[in-house]
Amino acid sequence: MVIESTVKVRYAETDKMGVVYHANYLVWFEIGRTDFLEALGLPYHLFEEKGLMSPVVHAECDYATPLRYGETAVVRTRLVEATGAKSVFGYEVYRAGQDAETEHPCCSGRTVHCFVREGEFKPLSMKKAAPELYEAYCKVLEP
Repeated sequence: MVIESTVKVRYAETDKMGVVYHANYLVWFEIGRTDFLEALGLPYHLFEEKGLMSPVVHAECDYATPLRYGETAVVRTRLVEATGAKSVFGYEVYRAGQDAETEHPCCSGRTVHCFVREGEFKPLSMKKAAPELYEAYCKVLEP
């Protein structure tokens, strides 16, 4: 399962060189991850209401071709791994109009998340704390 999110590059997201500032890609990854959860029918706020959070414990990003102000980015988000202890999302960012099947992404990356109870920040088993999410993740994982 791959979810596509579009983001119009805003002027405030660019640097003095006129290209998207590198840290903004991480914000776009979050947009993709949020859209992914919504597509599963399990928006993030449902877990926050139960006192659960899923912080990023690792992030990586590889940059290839810059995006610029006024262009539209397409963020392709997929779940790469889900265990009881962690989930891993993969991302590819393309310029709108790029063919994701034949062209290299402008940027690619991944984030690793754990599950914690609000205020405690001790890792929890996703299988026990959010079994509906774990089950949904298992259904969409790539073979």
